[in-house]
Amino acid sequence: MIVAVFATLFLTLVLGWFGRHGLAVVALVACLVLYVWEFLYEVYSPEYGFEMPWIQTELIAPGEPGTGGGA
Repeated sequence: MIVAVFATLFLTLVLGWFGRHGLAVVALVACLVLYVWEFLYEVYSPEYGFEMPWIQTELIAPGEPGTGGGA
């Protein structure tokens, strides 16, 4: 998928080089949209996504191991 991001970025550079600035801006926006979509896919995909244990989404009761507090 990163190939599509780089291809769109390359298209942006080529369009800008040949003076098609309006289309270059459209291609740049498409590149940014593809980049954000890929980032969110890689972070949140349940089968392919990255696992980030430092981001806790569950509520942890005080005193449980690993919370830094409690008895």
